[in-house]
Amino acid sequence: MSFHMHLRAIRETEMQDGYSWLEEFMGPAWYDHWEAERDAGIAHAIEKDFGPVNELYAPVSALTDDRRGSRECELPIYGGRPVYHPAHARPPFVILTAAETRNAADFLTTASFDALWETARAKITSPYVGWDKTKLKDIFLGYHTSLSSFYRRTASSDHAVIKAFWY
Repeated sequence: MSFHMHLRAIRETEMQDGYSWLEEFMGPAWYDHWEAERDAGIAHAIEKDFGPVNELYAPVSALTDDRRGSRECELPIYGGRPVYHPAHARPPFVILTAAETRNAADFLTTASFDALWETARAKITSPYVGWDKTKLKDIFLGYHTSLSSFYRRTASSDHAVIKAFWY
């Protein structure tokens, strides 16, 4: 089974708020245009490991504001405003405004990967029994670096982000 977190940059003024519109926009973006959009720098995805990547950033929340949704460390993976399927039969799409995208970019750019890794390493690595810890750290450094690049590029274009979780 494959599952992905798909991120797509979009001008905030072009985005519509309804689930149907998001599904019609994001479906072809994933199934028909993914590689071209990734190569153009307007799309990004993480396969399977987006939950553990969120765990990399989660310990920062203990050091910041406790109001859910206000913490920049939540923005890169699960943060934003969910738009639910009318019958809640599918995962929601999640929208980050252009301002939230800038906040995510700022967080990822200023966060020390080594400090994040040291804080979250035990929780992240526990399910990966038998994995080489250095290789695992390199994988998560790659996730962090690619997310940072995507969010910086998107923020510099003053775009919003739509997230889809494909299962």
